[in-house]
Amino acid sequence: MKPTIRTPYFEIGTKNYIFGDTVLAYAKAADAAAEKYDIDVLFIAPAVDIRRITENTSRLIVLAPYMDTLRPGRGMADILPESLKAAGAKGVVVNHCEKPMSLPAIKKTIDRARELDFLVFACADTIEEAKAIAQLHPDIINPEPTELIGGTCGGVSDMRYVKESIRVIKAIDPDIMVEQAAGITNGQQVYDFIMAGSEAAGAASGIMNAKDPLAMIDEMIAATRRAADDLQQAQQQEA
Repeated sequence: MKPTIRTPYFEIGTKNYIFGDTVLAYAKAADAAAEKYDIDVLFIAPAVDIRRITENTSRLIVLAPYMDTLRPGRGMADILPESLKAAGAKGVVVNHCEKPMSLPAIKKTIDRARELDFLVFACADTIEEAKAIAQLHPDIINPEPTELIGGTCGGVSDMRYVKESIRVIKAIDPDIMVEQAAGITNGQQVYDFIMAGSEAAGAASGIMNAKDPLAMIDEMIAATRRAADDLQQAQQQEA
């Protein structure tokens, strides 16, 4: 059964910054913070580490960074969706800028993911790409300008892009969750994006390249909790 995600949530991507025992250590830190702050945390892990992470954590929603669309049988070296599910993955990422896909390939992967009741976490670069992908109805869209990914330019998405991307995606399908993650390096940015209307925030290089990555995991998930509390308080005051 596809997991239900409570918003705001937080997402961590490890990419290939870390591997082996370090991936597990970061996953355990994220799991502890998810419990501590009662926040849902998506953890995008290398495919080879998914089983060990799911067997050693209890709160994380673990996603695969990619999958092929073949079926059991022939297909040497391809990533079989059923293998990811058996390892404990709850979903898959499509169209990350470091693993770009054509729109037909995105659709084919989403259709395949639906067969397995997988969450689909789709990435988009431009507003136009976000609109096109929204037509395919993934569970989550993470619109992030490619030039901001990886933390090399020292910037984050500006609020006009954030608000416009949310607007156009929700206009097509209000059930799609919209996350912002490009360039985030601290908890205050997490808080600011969620308060601006994003249903989640996430980070990869902002955690992996931090002076103390485990402390940064805690800081960012704590900021998600703070935003959740402030949004709830605001809603109560409006009522």
